[in-house]
Amino acid sequence: MKAITTSIFDLFKIGPGPSSSHTIGPMKAGFSFLKSLEQVPDKELKAATSVEVRLFGSLSATGKGHGTDRAVTAGLLGWEPHTCDTKLFINLLTREKDSYSIKIRDISIPFGAANIIFDKVEHKFAFQNTMIFRLLAGGRVLLEREYYSIGGGFVRAKGAQEPPRPQPPYQYGNMNELKALLASHKVGFNELILKNEEAISGMTQEQVFTGLDKIIEVMEEAVERGLKTEGVLPGPIGLRRKAPTLYKKAHENAAEHHREHILEHLPERFIIFLSAYSLAASEENAAGHRVVTAPTSGSAGVIPGILYTLKHHLHSPKHLLREGMLAAAAIGFIVKENASISGTEVGCQGEIGVASSMAAGLLAHINGYPIEIIENAAEIALEHHLGMTCDPIGGYVQIPCIERNAVAAVEAYNAYLLASVGDPKKQKLKFDQVVAAMLETGKHMSTRYKETSKGGLAVCAPIC
Repeated sequence: MKAITTSIFDLFKIGPGPSSSHTIGPMKAGFSFLKSLEQVPDKELKAATSVEVRLFGSLSATGKGHGTDRAVTAGLLGWEPHTCDTKLFINLLTREKDSYSIKIRDISIPFGAANIIFDKVEHKFAFQNTMIFRLLAGGRVLLEREYYSIGGGFVRAKGAQEPPRPQPPYQYGNMNELKALLASHKVGFNELILKNEEAISGMTQEQVFTGLDKIIEVMEEAVERGLKTEGVLPGPIGLRRKAPTLYKKAHENAAEHHREHILEHLPERFIIFLSAYSLAASEENAAGHRVVTAPTSGSAGVIPGILYTLKHHLHSPKHLLREGMLAAAAIGFIVKENASISGTEVGCQGEIGVASSMAAGLLAHINGYPIEIIENAAEIALEHHLGMTCDPIGGYVQIPCIERNAVAAVEAYNAYLLASVGDPKKQKLKFDQVVAAMLETGKHMSTRYKETSKGGLAVCAPIC
């Protein structure tokens, strides 16, 4: 089996919401095309009259609600996901006649909403979420590039060969091979993932830790912004934020019970706080603000909710949070390598389901359990998300997406508890089997349920 060479910082990306495949990926594609334009001779650039972008698959079906038009515009303006100002980002193309200039050297090419074409949902391109960028001189094509947004902010360009990455010292392609390595090399789980990351990314251990601390910090900031921000989320649904109210009520109820350590005495308070934190980060994502793909933007509330609870209620130290992130990354790597983390490819089971699975493994590792329990926690969480559809109402990452983050965080905790008290020798299903089942389920799922808003809640409860 092919060795996994994905970096932790490929999986956990900082960028604007609401969808990694619809915002982060297209923004990266736009930026890549801008760099290609810089190689075009002045003579051809001066003859150019416009840049055209065609969106296919769910990028076409739900691109408006997901902000794909803003994302490609931002990329063509030279913005990158991890550094862009999200306040400026959400104001792009707010008016139909908004126009911008794509600048290459001293040449400017006009670009606006009219240059973005929401094309066919059903097509024959290699990947569902396909984008075609063209530099035009009237009706003549001067330059064309085809890009694919494959989930989690990952982008491929047609015909482009990615440079080979260094092979990691511990090579595995699935959970079974990972367990075999841990047993044969007598190495700790977090140490194995860390050594592989150093080899793949070229970073030192200290640099990896600094990067992880930054990722955790951005996740925490998303939670805290979400807890403080009230009001209605953008779009026609008119969905009001719930996290601040839930958080306040949890504190009010705690005061009524006169408990200093409420989480020890009132288990339901624990669930309320955990849900509030996950909702908070997910609502920030829905607003187009800064979040971390975990493994996608649509599931950007699950792991932050778990981490925030661990840090602020269970007082987990920084080094354990880092280690938990390494464990979560390993689970995400395996799913990405053997199935998909894209809602467009396999439905929401590949986003929320995988996030819950990663979070369950994170919890098991932080609490000191061996790989067998980590695997079982991840397996239980993923198994019970199999078949989950991606059917956002109105094409907005709001209903059912936001509440799903809170529910999935609670399910992750429950999966961890079930695994921690169970006998791993009696667990019938293995993680690799459930990953294979998820891929098989996704392949047979109708495109109506893969982020196109053509089925499910999107048609049974349209703009509610």
